[in-house]
Amino acid sequence: MTVPSLRKRLILIILLPLIAISLLAGYWRYNVAQETAETLYDRSLLAVALAISRDVAVSGGDALSLVTRDLMRNAAEGEVFYHVHGPDGVYVTGYATPPIPPADLASSFGVPTIFSAVYRGEDVRVVQLREPAQLDGLSGLATVTVWQTLDNRERLATQLAQRSLVLIGVLIVTVAAVVWFGVATGLRPLTDLQRAVSQRSSNDLRPIKRPLPEELSGLVGTLNTLFGRVQDSMRSKDVFISNAAHQLRNPVAGILSLAQSLQSAPVETDRAARAEDLVTAARNASRLTTQLLSYERAQAAEGAETRLDVVALVRGVVDSAAPGVLRRGLELSFDAEVESAWIEADEVLFAEAIDNLIDNALQHGGPDMTRIQVSVSCSGPETCIAVCDDGKGIAEKDRNRALSRFVQIGPSRGSGLGLPICASVVRAAEGRIELGDADPGLCVRLYLPVSTL
Repeated sequence: MTVPSLRKRLILIILLPLIAISLLAGYWRYNVAQETAETLYDRSLLAVALAISRDVAVSGGDALSLVTRDLMRNAAEGEVFYHVHGPDGVYVTGYATPPIPPADLASSFGVPTIFSAVYRGEDVRVVQLREPAQLDGLSGLATVTVWQTLDNRERLATQLAQRSLVLIGVLIVTVAAVVWFGVATGLRPLTDLQRAVSQRSSNDLRPIKRPLPEELSGLVGTLNTLFGRVQDSMRSKDVFISNAAHQLRNPVAGILSLAQSLQSAPVETDRAARAEDLVTAARNASRLTTQLLSYERAQAAEGAETRLDVVALVRGVVDSAAPGVLRRGLELSFDAEVESAWIEADEVLFAEAIDNLIDNALQHGGPDMTRIQVSVSCSGPETCIAVCDDGKGIAEKDRNRALSRFVQIGPSRGSGLGLPICASVVRAAEGRIELGDADPGLCVRLYLPVSTL
């Protein structure tokens, strides 16, 4: 999907309302132009009617003066028709038949009457004036009627409206040009920023430090925050890869050494013992590799929203781990205060996290440990999964360090990834992990929000 450029979007945002307003203004201006033309032509007709009324009174209707004829020819800018009848109602001068006024039109003495009518199939505008006059010895009211077709006034209204529309069109074009080039100038800092960022190398994630308009400061601040997170993530992965390579080097070297010693074993009994050691070393290396992959997957699993029953899941993990624990001569128990408790987490990773906690107890509990207890309980909006043992535990001052990867508290055959994997899985599920005393021993508690779906 192609997104229009900022320049085009701004022009559309500015010009579309402007064009709509201009169309309304043009319509309004055309109506005003019609009213203006009508007023001007009505006044011209009234002036002609007054002049004819004067001439009729002076000459008795015999002739119109040259001044009146010029006024009829120039003031109204078009052909003007007129008709005069005297006090006795007889025709005096002008065209024989004037337009017929509407039946409901009321005329008053000395007050001009203006109306529209139809004359010989054409729409005309009429001015009718009734004034006292004396013609051929008769005194009374003489009626002067002057009319004109609407062509000229419509032409004038159109010309006035066209001039306004031309002015509006020039204004719109000018605004469009100003916006087009103004936006280009206004967006120049953004273009400069894009050019500066494009010149950086893929490893250059330093914060952007350059003077910018206020509108761009928020975007650049967000980019700098993102750059910082990406840099921290890359640095963390680099450290992880370095530590992982170091952690894998010794097991791989041990497997190679055991394989070579197996080849050179002088007797069958030695070969069998070394083969068993080789299998154990390979199993440990395989578990370390699995934990490394699980840790990385847990780091990338934030936002997982698989809804699962944690009681059933933890019971299944305990059942799977029970044979190995019992072979060590230890007691393994599971207790759930509720029949089911629903959370949102990655099912595979969460199961491995619980398995890692049980394995941690086996690896680090010490020779005096006799039991491992796993429980699930609910308290308000949280579900608590606890894995407790009665082993040697972890000193309070070392508990934060124990949650860091590849950190081992004291001599151990572990990888230092069990607790970090649990912490990552719980964090991805928006929960928290706590290490506490089991009196004696260690109790690891995982608190996760209850799913309300």
